[in-house]
Amino acid sequence: MIGRIAWFAALLVVAIVAIAVQFDRQSARDPLLAELVPPPFRAFAQTHVAAAAAESGNVNRALAEVRLLVQRRPIPAEHLTLLAVAQTNAGMPEQAGLTIQVAAQRGWREPLAQEAMLRLALAAGDQPEAARRFAALMLRGTTPDDVLQVLGEQTLGEPGGPGRRTMIDIVSAAERWQTTFLRRGAVVIAPDAFAEIVAESIARGAAFDCPVLEQAAKGLARRDEEAARKLAPALEACRRN
Repeated sequence: MIGRIAWFAALLVVAIVAIAVQFDRQSARDPLLAELVPPPFRAFAQTHVAAAAAESGNVNRALAEVRLLVQRRPIPAEHLTLLAVAQTNAGMPEQAGLTIQVAAQRGWREPLAQEAMLRLALAAGDQPEAARRFAALMLRGTTPDDVLQVLGEQTLGEPGGPGRRTMIDIVSAAERWQTTFLRRGAVVIAPDAFAEIVAESIARGAAFDCPVLEQAAKGLARRDEEAARKLAPALEACRRN
């Protein structure tokens, strides 16, 4: 009898754990389920709990919940970014600075971390590092154009400078990114900088898609005819090939 009770009790525990884990996984798609997951079983659910705590205005609770999130799911860069925000709100700027650096190293496409690192690089006068972070932000279609325009002016403003040279290195080597660069760069990068980067990348061997290059040149001409003329030799070479 005792053995049967123990067996059913064990089955009940397994069932409860299974349900809790399933609720936790489902909360990744449905945030409303997050609060229904028992605290010891929160992994995916903890993301929503931490985000809600951060928005609540309770600094101490937010910091505690985000720390727990990072303990349980330390890999995603977004969680470290959330921790950096919580640390900043809690008056811990030094710890927040270290956390955001780790987040930026771990997730190149994590926008808040990349923007923070870009601004830190600019403040330190490190134009090449700022250019690398700028490239990461450009790859994200959700990064607002106005943000890229402001950061681009600061990062790529010097003709022949280290920021532009680094961007040329990136564009000339990254074949799969070249079309994205042409389409978005023609809009968010200053005309003179864009023309220099494209022309020098071609000189380095970059083979841009001709129709996309022509479209970018037309868009550039509407902004700055003089800058667009710098792309004329590249367009002629494209047409011949």
